[in-house]
Amino acid sequence: MTDRERTLAALRYQPYDRLPVVHFGFWRGKTLGNWAQQGHLPMEVAEAWSDGNDADLEVTRLLGFDFNWQSVFCPNRGLRPGFETRVVEEFPDGSRHVLNSDGVVLLERPDADGIPSEIEHTLTGRAAWEEQYKWRCQWSEERVTHATVRVGEDAVRWDQGGLEWLRTGERDRPYGLHCGSLYGDIRNMLGLTGSCYLLADDEELFTEIIDSVAELCYRNTRYVLESGARFDFGHFWEDICCKSGPLISPNVFEQKVGPHYRRITRLLAEHGLDIVSLDCDGVIDTLVPIWLANGVNTMFPIEVGTWGASIEPWRRELGKELRGVGGTDKRVFARDRGAVRAEVERLKPLVALGGYIPCPDHRLAPDAQWDLVRYYAELMREAFG
Repeated sequence: MTDRERTLAALRYQPYDRLPVVHFGFWRGKTLGNWAQQGHLPMEVAEAWSDGNDADLEVTRLLGFDFNWQSVFCPNRGLRPGFETRVVEEFPDGSRHVLNSDGVVLLERPDADGIPSEIEHTLTGRAAWEEQYKWRCQWSEERVTHATVRVGEDAVRWDQGGLEWLRTGERDRPYGLHCGSLYGDIRNMLGLTGSCYLLADDEELFTEIIDSVAELCYRNTRYVLESGARFDFGHFWEDICCKSGPLISPNVFEQKVGPHYRRITRLLAEHGLDIVSLDCDGVIDTLVPIWLANGVNTMFPIEVGTWGASIEPWRRELGKELRGVGGTDKRVFARDRGAVRAEVERLKPLVALGGYIPCPDHRLAPDAQWDLVRYYAELMREAFG
């Protein structure tokens, strides 16, 4: 079987020869940089890495994985054009205030790798939405035709050979269609505080923004599917939860965002896509039933974190329709072989549930040891071969 065949079989509760060994990328600057300095891979590969590109395929091969789940075609769902990125202010300690493409002023600090602090937002109300954002959220064919497709080990634009390759469906690894973000991108533009206040101060505008972004995602998805391009799964991104739960009321999310998920997942189903995954960090438990009820059936990356996320309690509550990719505790890669062996043993009863493929729960951090990651890939092949 190919990795594509065994992946779809596993998620559909069908027989497979072995479980695919899957990852979800790395911190480019620190993790891959560290490994390059240690002589495990060329520095040019570390510097060139991104999801699904040639460098990713090389790192995947060297570590012994089969593929990166984040191998998807991504139409442009952002502001088009985005705001011109520029430095707003520089400070003596080397930190800077920088306006990003979403119109958000961020605090960038030298040598900082985390998510930068948000200082100021352009999207503050109706006037800013009408003047600065609404027209940037309109759909156009170029959002798809100018996007990049992975053709084997090459990257080509959709309208320069990518579509022809996608129509054949000839590939050994699964390849997904990114269907967008129905609230995460909005949260990025408004900020957490701004999104909460907007719901209270101007619910009509709050709803209009959600509807506008969702329509853009729907039209991207429809255009791609109606072209005859073939995919193995649909995929969404959100990142709207933290370690204590969602950054939006589940009731509000169900009422205002849920129907847009249903509209897009029905479109996917009409084109034969029965696996729909979603990337959301944090404690997602109260949102999982909403996603599942609206056609999203595969949670990813199932962060173990400090809260011990696992597919098992979700499966117990929601049944076999709920699948998962993820849930491997990446922290073991900073410990020793015993910790890696124990983690693979912990995964065995979860795999036995079916419809589940383990994957390190997020980008591998700078403390991950190359040899332990390779050891994990070896054990996974032995345990689930």
